[in-house]
Amino acid sequence: MPKITLNGVTVDFPFQPYKCQEEYMTKVLECLQKKVNGVLESPTGTGKTLCLLCTTLAWREHLHDAISARKIAARAQGELFPDRALSSWGNAASDGDGDNTACYTDIPKIIYASRTHSQLTQVISELRNTSYRPRVCVLGSREQLCIHPEVKKQESNHMQIHLCRKKVASRSCHFYNNVEEKSLEQELAAPILDIEDLVKSGNRHKLCPYYLSRNLKQQADIIFMPYNYLLDAKSRRAHSIDLKGTVVIFDEAHNVEKMCEESASFDLTPHDVASGLDVIDQVLEEQTKVAQQGDLLLEFSADSSSSGLNMELEDIAKLKMILLRLEGAIDAVELPGDDNGVTKPGSYIFELFAEAQITFQTKGCILDSLDQIIQHLAGRAGLFTNTAGLQKLADIIQIVFSMDPAEGGPSSMVGPGVSQSYKVHIHPDTSHRRTAQRSDAWSTSAARKQGKVLSYWCFSPGHSMRELVRQGVRTLILTSGTLAPVSSFALEMQIPFPVCLENPHVIDKHQIWVGVVPKGPDGAQLSSAFDKRFSDTCLASLGKALGNIARVVPHGLLVFFPSYPVMEKSLEFWRAQDFARKLEALKPVFVEPRSKGGLSEVMDAYYSTVASPGASGAVFLAVCRGKVSEGLDFADTNGRGVIVTGLPYPPRMDPRVVLKMQFLDEMKGQGGARGQFLSGRDWYRQQASRAVNQAIGRVIRHRHDYGAVFLCDHRFSYADARAQLPSWVRPHVKVYDGFGHVIRDVAQFFRIAQKTAHRSTLSLLSEKRPLDEQRGGRKKIRLVSGQEGPAASAQAGRAKLFMVAVKQALSQASFDTFARALQDYKGSDDFEALVACLHPLFAEDPKKHSLLQGFYQFVRPHHKQRFEEVCIQLTGQGCGYQPEHSLPQRQGAPPALDPSGEQGPTLSGPSKSDPEGRREFDPKLTLSQGAARQLDPGEHLNQGRPHLTSRPSSAGVSSSRPQEKSGAPRAERQGQPAVSAYLADARRALGSAGCSRLLAALTTYKRDDDFEKVVAVVAALTTERPEDLPLLQRFSMFVRPHHKQRFRQTCAALTGPPVPGTDTEPPGPWEGSPAVPPDPTHGAPGPGPSQLDKPGRTQSKISSFFRQRPVGGAGSPSRPPGAPRGHAQSEWGL
Repeated sequence: MPKITLNGVTVDFPFQPYKCQEEYMTKVLECLQKKVNGVLESPTGTGKTLCLLCTTLAWREHLHDAISARKIAARAQGELFPDRALSSWGNAASDGDGDNTACYTDIPKIIYASRTHSQLTQVISELRNTSYRPRVCVLGSREQLCIHPEVKKQESNHMQIHLCRKKVASRSCHFYNNVEEKSLEQELAAPILDIEDLVKSGNRHKLCPYYLSRNLKQQADIIFMPYNYLLDAKSRRAHSIDLKGTVVIFDEAHNVEKMCEESASFDLTPHDVASGLDVIDQVLEEQTKVAQQGDLLLEFSADSSSSGLNMELEDIAKLKMILLRLEGAIDAVELPGDDNGVTKPGSYIFELFAEAQITFQTKGCILDSLDQIIQHLAGRAGLFTNTAGLQKLADIIQIVFSMDPAEGGPSSMVGPGVSQSYKVHIHPDTSHRRTAQRSDAWSTSAARKQGKVLSYWCFSPGHSMRELVRQGVRTLILTSGTLAPVSSFALEMQIPFPVCLENPHVIDKHQIWVGVVPKGPDGAQLSSAFDKRFSDTCLASLGKALGNIARVVPHGLLVFFPSYPVMEKSLEFWRAQDFARKLEALKPVFVEPRSKGGLSEVMDAYYSTVASPGASGAVFLAVCRGKVSEGLDFADTNGRGVIVTGLPYPPRMDPRVVLKMQFLDEMKGQGGARGQFLSGRDWYRQQASRAVNQAIGRVIRHRHDYGAVFLCDHRFSYADARAQLPSWVRPHVKVYDGFGHVIRDVAQFFRIAQKTAHRSTLSLLSEKRPLDEQRGGRKKIRLVSGQEGPAASAQAGRAKLFMVAVKQALSQASFDTFARALQDYKGSDDFEALVACLHPLFAEDPKKHSLLQGFYQFVRPHHKQRFEEVCIQLTGQGCGYQPEHSLPQRQGAPPALDPSGEQGPTLSGPSKSDPEGRREFDPKLTLSQGAARQLDPGEHLNQGRPHLTSRPSSAGVSSSRPQEKSGAPRAERQGQPAVSAYLADARRALGSAGCSRLLAALTTYKRDDDFEKVVAVVAALTTERPEDLPLLQRFSMFVRPHHKQRFRQTCAALTGPPVPGTDTEPPGPWEGSPAVPPDPTHGAPGPGPSQLDKPGRTQSKISSFFRQRPVGGAGSPSRPPGAPRGHAQSEWGL
């Protein structure tokens, strides 16, 4: 993997990063090194996740190395590094700033947070594709991780929590009991496990995944968790998350503002209070009966510790009184007659709770009592054991009294911060739940009235952000594809963000089309404004526009509405007016469900329809800010177009929206010239633009994707609305006057995009050819025998299916890594490097083992047997290897053909069990012809041509090695056997590691023409033993003409006699072909050891040579066989 150095830190990246990726990583390092916060926006498809992981982990390794250097240097008093200043190892090695990073345990942990566990699973998958192997922990809830059958059956998360605690306290959960014994086993601590892997390991080893993850957290280098585990103080305490000195990353941070506010807010309904009272009544009645049975009191007391209930009847009665008083205090608030509710300052919540005797002084006792009752009822079934109301009350008390009164007493909490950041809103309960009727003496008349909802809303996301800083976080990094405008986003957080970035996209202008469509085909104005959105004219015009756009957009088309009611009303109108039927005739229509439960089935059906052979695609109707608008992947054919049908402003008359805008206006007015707050109006517009930007992000998902964006609302034609679009979109926006021009331009865009799509996949392959041509290399002209048959066509089709399967199984970054590995293998024939790259992609996940076995079809004949052994070792199954598969291609079946008639990547011969020379691969998928064309393996492998085979041609057989023309010099055609023979001898003499170093030096020499460097490596490898000296002399065949004389002099200096036969040797590859020599580990059979006489040599001559030509570490002894190959590769620059 390429290594790049940024800000003094070496980052190991899976492929050569794009410029915008380097810029992104530089900004991340700036945050880490300067201990400052950053807001970084980079569009979807630019590899944010990969950049974040590689950069932060490289920085940790750099810090680790710096501390090591400092310790070693301190012990050796500078003797080991006399020529290198300690400062070159980084700050930790040179400055003793408070000994903050004086030892390894002080190296900051990385906390990586995203919105959902499914997003975190994708992040962990990306981590597996890097070269980094940190100690990893992923935190989850009992709902996701518990494997105890009884606990899993509980309906609510809080009931699972309390039943789990009950069993853990009584040591009655054998899964938990096994954790301490097995949690440090290598199989559990070493691999990178996601939530699903944790559960599988827990079931396999019979131990609790939930407590296992908590144990792994102690030693983890990087911890993955959802947002709310960080933002919610209660969750932080529950999971024992220590933030002091950590680096916290919020990925998909466009949701952070909302999550910060929601984690600090609540709505307490009459139903919550009533259900809590019902449960307390039940417990009170139960415990009263027990207390009346005097002979069972002793037994009850003995059992109370195990049941979790250790409360006096008086305490239970007090708890009931507290709830009744709270209910009465809320009901006593006078409301205006218009059902709008009443708003009070945030500090009013303390007055209200004080009436119910809930204060800083009493909260501890109340919370303990609530917790005991909930845990006492855990595991019970029945209508009156629903403890959700009590649990909600406990959570609410923790939110209200979240800060420690010791920091300034209760009075500090009632200060301006809470008064302004929070608002108390009390309004009538409009839900259809009926409050339970209680007829006992404790009940209040309020229970028979319409209830009131108590809302306590936080309007400052900075409240949670400042709390994280107060907890000691070293660096906060917020990143997403849709944070624009970044400046105002940073203002909302109310903590300093010195580092900001708005990255461009990696795509070219021909890959994106963005048009503002203010009018439909009938000339009617398109608008989602409140007064127009449901008009027949507007709905009809939008339906006609959608039908016309669906005709010209190939494959998948996404349509986003401002809200569920707008989508449902539009669909209802279109069905009534026959628009829906006409649209269905063009493309099947799928609709996002309101409930999360049915989404996966709808999505699967949509993907299957788009991928069906011969299908015209599909239309997916979804909602901005909904489940489909973020987190779901619509790459390539799944999303060629996105239609945004309006600006999704929040509901203008919603009390929470009104109060938020008032809060921002108040803060802005108090901020004066500093302007540290948005205005309410700016925030309102920003909410709409962020939702639009998130929907737009569905269309371009990776470097080679392309698609069109339709902004179907006349308000997008205003300059201020377009200014809110992402920076990478703005340059491409065009406002149209007429609908006809929209269809014309879109049709032309897709014609061009589809033509260039295939070329874009060849971008990796085209990098090498210009360099060859600059250095005098000849263009390769392939001679095709013209023998094309059904077997070849079948092989090509199977190869295409394989590539599609790989594309769907891997992330885009992983697929790019896979394509580069294939290209590198084509050029270097380095089998070990190929296997090292395939291992993390396919071997670690059992679901991808079939893909590793299916790769057999791309392996060169002389590597097939070794690949079979590798597959057996990694997956337990072979690839159907037969000895005849190792024959050169011309002795077996003809190469497979791609759809264009080019020879495909098939390289093996036939066998009885596999007449086409290939093990059958069943990717178990359906795909469209367009998808197959886009992933044509011919394009990934230089059109699949047979020059993947590097063996020499047999006499009389049309050679697969490209020639410029039939009249090429005969010496050139004869040179390849000598090269193969030399490399075969080198492998026998030097071993695999030494031969790989030789090939690496040769490749570098070809690239930079550095004679001193290559000769130092070759001399070091071939002069350790007298019998290897002929390899040094025969190396002359690779030396370029202008270096021949110097090479003779070097050989003479090292060995004495001149090199015989230098002028008559066959020309090397530098003189005849730009191709790299075959793999030294498996070169073609050639003559035995050279018949040249072995000249004598003296150690003094060799020593004097190295004294004359010091070349750093290039001449160091060959790498020991046990050394990791990955490090060697990166050191040699392959």
